[in-house]
Parts: sequence; structure tokens; C-alpha cells
Amino acid sequence: MREIEQFLYREAALLDSRDFPGWLKLFAPDALYWIPSNADEIDPSREVSIVYDDAQFLAERVWRLDSGLAYAQEPRSRTSHVVGNVQASEREDGRFDVDATFLVAEFRRGEQHLHAGRYRYELRREDDDFLIGLKKVELINNDGHLGNLSLLL
Repeated sequence: MREIEQFLYREAALLDSRDFPGWLKLFAPDALYWIPSNADEIDPSREVSIVYDDAQFLAERVWRLDSGLAYAQEPRSRTSHVVGNVQASEREDGRFDVDATFLVAEFRRGEQHLHAGRYRYELRREDDDFLIGLKKVELINNDGHLGNLSLLL
């Protein structure tokens, strides 16, 4: 359990330091990064999502953020990701289902915004570390006004 918590804390530190290429390396080649809208238990193939990226599209998103071509991130957000209440269970196939709460404070254009919710992960052991197979971000206000949600949660 401690290893999984440390992995999640490392992920948060990579995001806060804007090391997006380093963050991307935490994902498996077939990973999904998903932020559902309107409800947490929807079928992303039948319902609209805020974000539903496979690994290739997530790599493009990271490239845009680092290239300066993500105009919605000019000026860039400063963030602080707080992760807590981590719970993990190992599946029969050796993968881990992980739930954690999060709070992301974002400061941009003289204003601070808070984003809160629950992370749901599928983690796979890779050598002596983990890879993210799925990261689902369940925002508590995913059915409300989100404003400019152009940062990585």
C-alpha cells in the first residue's frame, strides 16, 4: 500500500512541477485518461466526456502544453495537487484498483480555483514500479460549470 501511495504522490509532484513528459511516462501504452461529465458511471462510448484520451491523444495533449500552443494555458496555471484517502486492492490478474481523493488548487490570471473529487486508477506492476492503465477523474462538480479546465488533473 505504501508503494502505491508513493507512486500517487510522485505523480502529483510531476504535475505540479509541470514535468508533463515525465508524467506521461507513468502511463502504459494502452492507457486511458478519462474525466466523465454529468455522472461518474457512464459509458464513454455512448455519453459525452470532458476528457477521454487514449495514450496517443494524451501524448498530443502533453505536447501542446509544453509547446506553448495550448492557448487556454496562457499564462500557465500554477497548481498544487493534494492526494489522500488512498485505498488499494489487488485483483486476481495482479493489477491494482486504487481509489483516492484529490484537491487541486490552481492559480492563473490572478484567480485561484479549486478542483476536487476522486481518482480511480488501474495500476499494473512494471518491474519495480507501476504503470497507469486507467486514470479516471471523477470531479464532484462534473455536472456543473467547470470554466477553463485546460490543466491536467
